[in-house]
Amino acid sequence: MKEILDKISSYNFFNYLLPGIIFVVILDIFTPYSFIQEDIIIGLFIYYFIGLIISRLGSLVIEPILKHFSFLKFTDYNDFVLASKRDKKIGLFVQENNVYRTFVSMFFLVLFLKFYEFIEIKFLISEEWSLFILIILLLTIFIYSYRKQTNYIAKRINFINKQDI
Repeated sequence: MKEILDKISSYNFFNYLLPGIIFVVILDIFTPYSFIQEDIIIGLFIYYFIGLIISRLGSLVIEPILKHFSFLKFTDYNDFVLASKRDKKIGLFVQENNVYRTFVSMFFLVLFLKFYEFIEIKFLISEEWSLFILIILLLTIFIYSYRKQTNYIAKRINFINKQDI
């Protein structure tokens, strides 16, 4: 167990595992949905995965919405890369920023699931349909996450290649 926890970076802990654990506890208190695990090892994997989903939701949904309403303003990516080379603390600030985004996403998801609970009861949505909806949503989240990460890698490669010219 200690070996597994030692391998988790602080970024993964604060962006995935911690929000996953907190989310599961809050969900258990405020909704009929429970993901609490008796087995600690299985629990760590489940909570980490839930936290990963929450983080991706923040990156793919929450962040663009906040940018659209001009609540957030980002700098040019090339400026970010150059500044990160000069000031190593920017990476820490980005990590902390992502933690906040993940927690915003977590609370949004709690409210969404509370709303879904109401709809599920009102329209008598079966557990089977709920699971199908969940799988479709997860597939969508990870397809878009894959695309976003691929674009991020391509931007970084393009930036580095321009520096070599």
